[in-house]
Amino acid sequence: MNTSSLSRRYPAENAAPFAAAAEITRGFVNCLLAASHVRRPFDYWLLDDALPAATADALNDLPVGPPQGAPAYGKRELNNASRVYFSEENQKKYPVCREMVEAFKGGWITSAIKALTGHEVSEGLLRIEYCQDTDGFWLEPHTDISVKLFTMQIYLSEEPELSNAGTSIYDATPEHSEVATAPYGKGKGILFIPGKDTWHGFTPRPLRGVRKSVIVNYVTNDWRSRDELA
Repeated sequence: MNTSSLSRRYPAENAAPFAAAAEITRGFVNCLLAASHVRRPFDYWLLDDALPAATADALNDLPVGPPQGAPAYGKRELNNASRVYFSEENQKKYPVCREMVEAFKGGWITSAIKALTGHEVSEGLLRIEYCQDTDGFWLEPHTDISVKLFTMQIYLSEEPELSNAGTSIYDATPEHSEVATAPYGKGKGILFIPGKDTWHGFTPRPLRGVRKSVIVNYVTNDWRSRDELA
């Protein structure tokens, strides 16, 4: 990571308008400085302590239940009607959603992402999804659509039974063999710049609890579902 343009610590005097957003920013910038870079089968970074404990707890405790009924699995878009985003409405209802948006719209975080990955995301639109996956959930191997500039998933649950619930990483062969699984745990995460080889998903396996996470994307102005944007 090129850290020449970043302080080793996010300075308090440059704090975001809300104290909690500043704490999120400070913690995330320092998290990126310590991120573990994996280069095969594509470039991705593994995160620890991506969010302050209080923020992770507040997200974990959001009064929003998992999808009801019998969700269709394999692709998240099969359940578009029940997906939860950090929309303007939810930012008004839940302070932690507003704080996350304030932080991830800020220049300190977008600059840190560029320093880490070499890719510019500051002109992108922010999209944050709140996910609650239950037993039976799976995602087929896929790459993200081209209008996504950046993808990150931060895990929230801390139950030991979910320790194997991280994102599955696949190679680019026609079989898309699983080659790695991101570590799952409170505040852990994975990020990458979407590309033609960034095959990922969730190989079917038992989930002993609710696999809670937030997915953070920066997307281009061509994003059609404007109601999903922060």
